[in-house]
Amino acid sequence: MHLKRFTDATPYEAPNHFGCFGLRLQGFEPGGPTNQWVGFSQFLPGGGAGPDSTPFEKVYVLLEGEMTVIVDEEETVLTPLDSCTIAPGEVRTLINKSNLTAKMLVVIPYPPEA
Repeated sequence: MHLKRFTDATPYEAPNHFGCFGLRLQGFEPGGPTNQWVGFSQFLPGGGAGPDSTPFEKVYVLLEGEMTVIVDEEETVLTPLDSCTIAPGEVRTLINKSNLTAKMLVVIPYPPEA
């Protein structure tokens, strides 16, 4: 078992994100997961990401607040414990349209160069 306490999570900056503070919960470390990493993103009101895409799928799990996910001009609001998978190459935009901080788990495979 590889244990990492929340107090030991390290911050990271995700490209094309704004009003967001990210912490790496698992991954990119000796003894950690070998095929994906897990992030914890905290989006301030008005914060978000995109529009952009990645060559690999991503899974979002909303823990607290609300997050609007826009794909193909269709808006979907995630509420606590809702989750979605963004397919490889799928362009998405995230925006926190609420007045509360949105807290989300993100599960992403390692990029090929990692």
